[in-house]
Amino acid sequence: MPTSHSVDKNPEFARCLESNQIAALAPLHWLSLGCKDIVRAPILSLVYGLVFSIIPAFIMWLVFQSGTHLVILPASVAFALIGPAFAAGLYDVAWELEKGHKPTLMHSLKSMFRNPAGEWGFAILLMVIMIVWMRLAALIHALYPNVPNPNFEQLSAFLALGSIVGGILMMAVFAISAFTPQIMMERRVDIMTAVVSSIHAVGTNVPAMIVWGLSIATLVVIGFLTGAAGFIIIMPLLSYASWHGYIAIIKTKKPRGYE
Repeated sequence: MPTSHSVDKNPEFARCLESNQIAALAPLHWLSLGCKDIVRAPILSLVYGLVFSIIPAFIMWLVFQSGTHLVILPASVAFALIGPAFAAGLYDVAWELEKGHKPTLMHSLKSMFRNPAGEWGFAILLMVIMIVWMRLAALIHALYPNVPNPNFEQLSAFLALGSIVGGILMMAVFAISAFTPQIMMERRVDIMTAVVSSIHAVGTNVPAMIVWGLSIATLVVIGFLTGAAGFIIIMPLLSYASWHGYIAIIKTKKPRGYE
């Protein structure tokens, strides 16, 4: 039975929306629901998948053209974590299917302007974080041993600092971006409410979020191994699954069977 989601009209700024606690393996169920959404809306999924496959293809081109490995990890992780965050159109497709409607390209494109201040503000926030990440990666690279064929001991400081900084930033971006764009699109709340609620939801469901993060990483690796062609399917799948994850975790009106 279709459900309707009400716009959150609470004017309080930077509040925290309640979240459910879910099973650790719930993300696998989200992925199965995402597969069903692709089958139910194959043309729209293909259109968005083709558009989003350009991003990883550009990353691969950038690596080959620059001849440096500095951009590989930050760019790949950035794509893995924030790619679905810009998939408002795909979230709308999943939302329309959830309500029993027939999704259309025009309706999904309009969804990008449901909460323009919040959505563009979030995009700028992620862009700033990625720029800082890239600059830190360049600074850390200064620790790389200036000798041919360095051994592990010589690389230890470089690897340790790089792993610590990268891990902290990766967890921060994951917590921020896990549910923020979905909250802003459906609830139309301010960006801080969405960010705080996303961080709280991730912290409440650490086991499930570990499974979700590993699922994202695995699919992204598969996408790059296929020369970016796999992202034509992977990006819609991750976006649809992210929407179902939002419905399962953030307390809202939802159909049964999401937990």
